[in-house]
Amino acid sequence: MKAFTRETSTVVTIPGVNCDTDQIIPGRFIKADRAQGYGQFLFHDIRRSETGELDPAFPLNRPAAAAATILLVEDNFGCGSSREGAVYALVDHGIRALIGPSFGDIFYNNALKNGLVPVRLPEADCQRLAQHLAAFPDAEVTVDLATSELILPADLGRHPIVMNDFARDCILRGLDEIEMTFTYLEQIEAFEKARTGSHAWLDR
Repeated sequence: MKAFTRETSTVVTIPGVNCDTDQIIPGRFIKADRAQGYGQFLFHDIRRSETGELDPAFPLNRPAAAAATILLVEDNFGCGSSREGAVYALVDHGIRALIGPSFGDIFYNNALKNGLVPVRLPEADCQRLAQHLAAFPDAEVTVDLATSELILPADLGRHPIVMNDFARDCILRGLDEIEMTFTYLEQIEAFEKARTGSHAWLDR
């Protein structure tokens, strides 16, 4: 996965409490070859009209949203099924971080394993940020994982990013759990050699 240290971007606000993984990527697309990119399926049904055309009113369809890498979402984002494809769709679309009051537990952990940074921010602060972005759509937000700090525009302040230390280290280094394990390969091999030496029966 791509390393993440600091990301500064305009922000797209995605409306909807309890936006579940089926809204993020409908189940019928899960069998698609990810090599072709899941980004094309992101919010597929809710960002389109009944005729299948992109709805210009949906925030992610607006021209200014094309360069944004951060989304502001509402409470319990990513609830529902455990499909990892929801995270793939966001990552493949170019989204690097999410800001919201809360996230579905499985979705949150899937995000961490794929280098997508979910930042929990109290609901009142999310509402203030949403109001500011509505008035100043070009305002930028910085997610600084190196310092574990969320930097909001204007006078909205700075907020701590609370994350599991191991997950944070993996994301900072751009390593998934298996790749992180390989960084300890020499120590693992040394342990196995010493262990076999003291317990010869293990090598039978």
